[in-house]
Amino acid sequence: MLTNDMRRSSRGEIEDLIRARYSLIWVTSPEETRVEESLKKLCVEREMRLEVWSITEGFKVLANGQGTRDVKDPMKAIDHVIRGEGRALYVLRDFHPFLKEPAVVRRLRDAATELRKTKKSLLVLSPVTKIPPELEKSVSAIVDWDLPNRQEIEQIARNLLRSAPPATQQLAESDATYIERVVEAALGLTAVEAENVFAKAMVRTHTFDLETILEEKKQIIRKSGLLEYYEHREEFGDVGGMDTLKDWLVKRRSAFSSRARDFGLPLPKGILLIGVPGTGKSLTAKAVGALWQMPLLRLDVGKIFAGLVGSSEENIRTVIKTAEAVAPAILWIDELEKGFSGTGSSGQTDGGTTSRVFGSFITWLQEKTSPVFVIATANNVHQLPPELLRKGRFDEIFFCDLPDREDRRSILDIHIRKKRRDPSQFDLEKLVDITVDFSGAEIEQAVVASLYDAFDTGGDLNDELLVHTLKETVPLAITMREMIESMREWARTRARPASSRRNAPPKPAGAGWMAKYGGSRGGPGDKPGENTSDDGERKLEL
Repeated sequence: MLTNDMRRSSRGEIEDLIRARYSLIWVTSPEETRVEESLKKLCVEREMRLEVWSITEGFKVLANGQGTRDVKDPMKAIDHVIRGEGRALYVLRDFHPFLKEPAVVRRLRDAATELRKTKKSLLVLSPVTKIPPELEKSVSAIVDWDLPNRQEIEQIARNLLRSAPPATQQLAESDATYIERVVEAALGLTAVEAENVFAKAMVRTHTFDLETILEEKKQIIRKSGLLEYYEHREEFGDVGGMDTLKDWLVKRRSAFSSRARDFGLPLPKGILLIGVPGTGKSLTAKAVGALWQMPLLRLDVGKIFAGLVGSSEENIRTVIKTAEAVAPAILWIDELEKGFSGTGSSGQTDGGTTSRVFGSFITWLQEKTSPVFVIATANNVHQLPPELLRKGRFDEIFFCDLPDREDRRSILDIHIRKKRRDPSQFDLEKLVDITVDFSGAEIEQAVVASLYDAFDTGGDLNDELLVHTLKETVPLAITMREMIESMREWARTRARPASSRRNAPPKPAGAGWMAKYGGSRGGPGDKPGENTSDDGERKLEL
């Protein structure tokens, strides 16, 4: 597999296509000026005439010649290309709107055939790839022009640095990582976008403020309409337990830096978090963005399948392209199984749309070389397509189980502190004993509910209120005991425990809670061997 550094550049690709006598080439890029500057250098080197056409200006010679031709009609423009002499490269700007006219499409097909006999090439430069079916076989190649690389972004930054205040210039000279962090933050922007945001940051703060740069990336994400930019509100310290998972993520904090590449480290692909609902999978995904200081993009798989027939495939391509455009970034896909659970029956239910979208997604997961780290979460592993779980899609598959004693103490401490209370004023050991088989989300909600009770009574949060709330709560380990046990059995040999203390075989879900409160179904106050009423009402004894 070719890495980013080993791949042929877009300019190199165009040069190869011209040398191979490709007659009709489609280049997709929003950076019209940057592409034309690169083509101009190429034509000068190869002694080719470069003519660029637009509906407003006609033809203009940019290399190895001079002059203009007032040819603004699309049909006449194609005729001009066919009649042209010598070695030449013709560029048609924003030609895709005219491809709705059958006569223009027909004439462009004629041009593709005629140019094969000559030393001329025709290049359509457009910000989108919209090729009519009639032209699909006539277009010799489609090239997605590269966004500015690190060297180009760095050059833009250093050019602006010359007009920066002396203190900023000294900082750049003394801190070797200063410019590197700026470049990392700006990767994925066009040259114009990078120059503009650098200038804006310099005006605002007299330095290259990273927050200002990331704000520019938010705009790109908003324009896509398929991804949500998630603000960094959670800190890594808000995640209780899961020490193995957190240690794994901390070790890869600098994996996207140039130092890591020089060391020979491959880019991390991503992780799949599987486990009991409420154990902190989504919270971990949110916190990684703050830990790594990278944009966090949330993908709602449902948005991909919304819209007109045939748009789903285009939507997944847009998602991938947008994520790569703002890279390095984190792509968070919550409850993955709900989006792709129907791949097996896709041929009968939706004409194969889900299968095609899923195929595009997993192929990208396997082959991607861009610095996009994928964090996918799933509650029900049995609904996931088996292809997703094979090696190479993700770096690791972690199983997030119910928190053990130490994890619960950490979670209680975190949530009591977040409510501006001192954990030392509470009997944490007692609360830890009561919260056996509770998930992290259930512990958090118990603290919140107790806080409401305290506010209603005019008092303050205390052990008594917490104990009362916890004893009234029936944990998910009881209501979904079979599902949890099934996931644990699956994860025993197929996934890595998120917590180091879970290496030993876990006890059955609900065992601790039932041992404390009794009851065949685990209801609080149920005596051993006593069932709840037939109508499903629990008999609570508090």
